[in-house]
Amino acid sequence: MLYYYNPYYQHDTLDNHWHLFRQNYITGQATWTNGGNVTQCGTQWSYNQFMTAAVSTNSPYVCGQSIKVRNPQNGREVIVTIVDKVPGSPVNTINLHQRAFETLGANTSIGVIPIEFQPSPELEQEKWGKFLLELTQTAFPQYNVTEYKFAGRTQFAEDQIEEIYEYTLQSAQDRVNIRGSVIYNPATDRVISFGIAEI
Repeated sequence: MLYYYNPYYQHDTLDNHWHLFRQNYITGQATWTNGGNVTQCGTQWSYNQFMTAAVSTNSPYVCGQSIKVRNPQNGREVIVTIVDKVPGSPVNTINLHQRAFETLGANTSIGVIPIEFQPSPELEQEKWGKFLLELTQTAFPQYNVTEYKFAGRTQFAEDQIEEIYEYTLQSAQDRVNIRGSVIYNPATDRVISFGIAEI
């Protein structure tokens, strides 16, 4: 495994340290599906604006987990949520919903494309980033979140920390960048204020 300064950096303004992230991209393949009415996770394929996927029953990934999938042929990325499991499929194959497959710039007539993928540790570990992601997806229902990054953390007082995240959203017509921020009390985990804005 390589260690390097992640371009989606985590910078703590309190101690001015850069954090290193361990990268674990896996090479595999993606297929596509229109999904079905019943999933092994009990979550509809339409969840998360159809940015959903199925993984092998032998995969280490679990229902509801986020995975970042990258098309190495064009560099396009998409964040998908696991909603189903496929018995007997290879562990490095992800079955994407058709909309996610197309968001990667892939033609459905091809059927299978090479991909690189990884769990989204930044998003899974930063619950406020996930909170703001869901808020952003609700506010922009015709858009798909294709990229995200942690943009900073500031502590204003002992009971007030602000975290900022940035998201790239894509629709059939255009792309927008959104900045989300949340101020919370770290002792109680209660939100003091939050907001999203186009940048």
